[in-house]
Amino acid sequence: MKIGIIGAGNLGYSIAVGILGQKKEIKCQSIYLSKRNIDTLSILKKLSIIKITTDNKRVVKYSDVIIIAVLPAQLITILEEIKDVINPNKHTIISVATGRKIDEIEAILGSNVPIIRAMPNTAISVGQSMTCLSGNETANLKMYCAKTIFNSLGQTLCIDEKHMQAATVICASGIAFWMRLIRATAQGAVQLGFDSDEAQKLSMQTCLGAASLLIDSGSHPEQEIDKVTTPSGCTIEGLNEMEHQGLSSSLIKGLVTSYEKINQI
Repeated sequence: MKIGIIGAGNLGYSIAVGILGQKKEIKCQSIYLSKRNIDTLSILKKLSIIKITTDNKRVVKYSDVIIIAVLPAQLITILEEIKDVINPNKHTIISVATGRKIDEIEAILGSNVPIIRAMPNTAISVGQSMTCLSGNETANLKMYCAKTIFNSLGQTLCIDEKHMQAATVICASGIAFWMRLIRATAQGAVQLGFDSDEAQKLSMQTCLGAASLLIDSGSHPEQEIDKVTTPSGCTIEGLNEMEHQGLSSSLIKGLVTSYEKINQI
């Protein structure tokens, strides 16, 4: 598989790093990266599998799967630039541009081109992304390409495109939300007497442990909560205080607010 990434910014770079870490599983022959300022990609130049360019058409020419990882406002310009070198029989287009719909891409490239929307998050660089996928009818036979790439970099879920905005909030913005919760837990640990390095380690590992417990056991969160809440104990006291202060409510409101904002973009 020859993969091209147009727009090797934060997300595009993370995807490339993730693919490099799993290149045997993905069976990747080459990765072409394009960016206006390629100086920031200099660390990757020494790898023979990586080809770096400022020419987006060159990326298309030497790739089978093209991941477009540009800002939403830049997507149409990029599509207009590369449309003449897109071959429907060769290329599969995967867009990770937030909020841009498949029919917008089809309007420029044509509905005969396999087009897939993907919404990964930056944990893709460590092989732990949750990536949601949806595609046009032409992409049905090509969806395995996207699943092969993104399953090797975490987990995937194929969804209806109408749910993609919500998935963006839960999975992509969700990384920031979880980071803030980890930071808040670490701040609390500092207040309780730990130094900052110890506090962050305690917070990160406990968060990882909680998620791993749910993944491995298949339990509902409340089942696991019940195991550590004893009558008149410190855990239920803390949980109740958090709920009195609006923990669950504020999280849900934050998600809904992000969803409303993304629908305005």
